[in-house]
Amino acid sequence: MSRHIQITFDAHDPRALSSFWREALGYVYPSPPGVDLPADADLPAAWDDFLVRAGVPEEERGARSAIEDPEGHGPRVFFQRVPEGKTAKNRVHLDLRAAPGLRGAERMAALEAECDRLVGLGAKRVRRHEPTPPLGGGFIVMTDPEGNEFCLD
Repeated sequence: MSRHIQITFDAHDPRALSSFWREALGYVYPSPPGVDLPADADLPAAWDDFLVRAGVPEEERGARSAIEDPEGHGPRVFFQRVPEGKTAKNRVHLDLRAAPGLRGAERMAALEAECDRLVGLGAKRVRRHEPTPPLGGGFIVMTDPEGNEFCLD
């Protein structure tokens, strides 16, 4: 039997980092538990209202955030506030499959376009790896707004 997984990011600002990854992945914020909201609801505001009603102290209200795949296929991504900063290269990282099935110049052009979009959201470009056929299709290494490495593949 397979298991469902959740990917967890330690962060200084969980809400801001979840906002970046929500846009990067095309994910959505889940609704607060037991709250029925209209489709066009402002989910961060709904969460703020929920946390106030639940009696969560103001300093703890931004300590966690989550995003989910709207189609229900991808893993849930959770963000939690931690006091320490990032100190070394990630041992595990995400690969964003931005050019599946593409090869050569067409692939790299698609990766460059996605890189530009993500830089506009707050990511940083680190380096580009050119294709090395027959096995290496080429990829771009980036970091999210808190310095976590990921690759455009």
